[in-house]
Amino acid sequence: MGTIFKSITASVFLCLFLFPVVFCNPDEGLYRIGLKKRKFDQSNRVAAQLDSKEGEAYRTSIRKYHLRGNLGDSGDADIVELKNYMDAQYFGEIGIGTPPQKFTVIFDTGSSNLWVPSSKCYLSISCFLHSKYKSKSSSTYKKNGRSAAIHYGTGAISGFFSEDHVKVGDLIVKHQEFIEATKEPGLTFLVAKFDGILGLGFQEISVGNAVPLWYNMVNQGLVSKPVFSFWFNRNADEEEGGEIVFGGVDPNHYKGEHTYVPVTQKGYWQFNMGDVLVDGKTTGFCASGCAAIADSGTSLLAGPTSIITEVNHAIGATGVVSQECKAVVSQYGETIISMLLAKDEPKKICSQIGLCTFDGNRGVSMGIESVVHENTQRASGGLRDGMCSTCELAVVWLQNQLKQNKTQDLILDYVNDLCDRLPSPMGESAVDCNNLASMPNISFTIGGKIFELTPEQYVLKVGDGDVTQCISGFSALDVPPPRGPLWILGDVFMGQFHTVFDYGNMRLGFAEAA
Repeated sequence: MGTIFKSITASVFLCLFLFPVVFCNPDEGLYRIGLKKRKFDQSNRVAAQLDSKEGEAYRTSIRKYHLRGNLGDSGDADIVELKNYMDAQYFGEIGIGTPPQKFTVIFDTGSSNLWVPSSKCYLSISCFLHSKYKSKSSSTYKKNGRSAAIHYGTGAISGFFSEDHVKVGDLIVKHQEFIEATKEPGLTFLVAKFDGILGLGFQEISVGNAVPLWYNMVNQGLVSKPVFSFWFNRNADEEEGGEIVFGGVDPNHYKGEHTYVPVTQKGYWQFNMGDVLVDGKTTGFCASGCAAIADSGTSLLAGPTSIITEVNHAIGATGVVSQECKAVVSQYGETIISMLLAKDEPKKICSQIGLCTFDGNRGVSMGIESVVHENTQRASGGLRDGMCSTCELAVVWLQNQLKQNKTQDLILDYVNDLCDRLPSPMGESAVDCNNLASMPNISFTIGGKIFELTPEQYVLKVGDGDVTQCISGFSALDVPPPRGPLWILGDVFMGQFHTVFDYGNMRLGFAEAA
């Protein structure tokens, strides 16, 4: 099955947009943008593999977040060299210009720019398959001309800035700066069912320091409250994809009360998250807290490799057998256990046994070569050398097992088993569709409350009937301090929990979706 599965799982998933329904209720001051969706498409995922050079783009996209907006090239900026949007599942429609020219876009809280294809895009085939903005056809167009480029896992879109009115539902945002894309390389945008991206993140990550559309919507007094909210319909049998509500929340979209947490760092909608639980038991890695991002432009849940591996083990996902991992456990496992029992500082252990150097915060590669160096480097996002990174994973796993008072033999056997569950460099993690009933629930601690996902909610099904395949909704993402460890909570999470983006109070709210 490995070859067949690999051929369809190099990247994430693209789905077809169907025209949305737009609702406005002036009495409530809410403006609703209807979303449409389509089931995951295998052919698009194959295209993603071809476009990503056998998975390199997937690694970059899930590692995500190195957009180089206003943060420059500082080490603190690096969370987004972006997603390739092959995982996009929900789309809506906007209009640009007067009269409005219609475009299908992804409403993406993980980026901050608006871009659509330009009529001046002559050399990219994908531009001929999508709607293109024609400045000459708009009476409200204003020339800007500054060059712009946004780098994605599969290449980069490039073009220039222009200014025009943008219609979102019944709202008209005036004088909005956006990018006319004149180059859209690769297969990603060729097979995409969307025309462009409408970013709903903060200006801090906006390429060219362009003012995001949401800012202008608020500044121009178009919404009664500086709040927008997402409701995704995860019922695969229904055509309705959900709604984005600008100006507040719809009480019909959620149950109970929202749990609110403050935005901890502007750029992405980032907040602090607590422990991650597998079947009610701690994974240990985020017990003291992890950063997280609510991202409507990503389908999956992405988190630190150490936790994703434990999750894969618990749900029976098949990953890649790591020779390096087993070598570290075999050669250094007992030593690491002894050092942990001796109360040595965990983050210094790998440098003390010679697999890493220590820069004061974390282990750093010593340039050790290994038999599967390239694969392990890809799996960890290329952030550190394979042996160093694997050692650090082993320390986390061993430390967590010691807390459960298990014997040394049981601990080493368990960690060896985890080595077999390390996420693939190309991201594929298959699960047996017949075993959903026996898989554990996975829970996230946010604002002191537990948000639980069942197997039916975190396993993604691709195909129908006898050819149906089940994919783990979890992918590995490794971001070093000070930005990491980091989780990306995409549509798998937001589909189950109605999400409020409260710009006025700089906070996010989560409640069970109705």
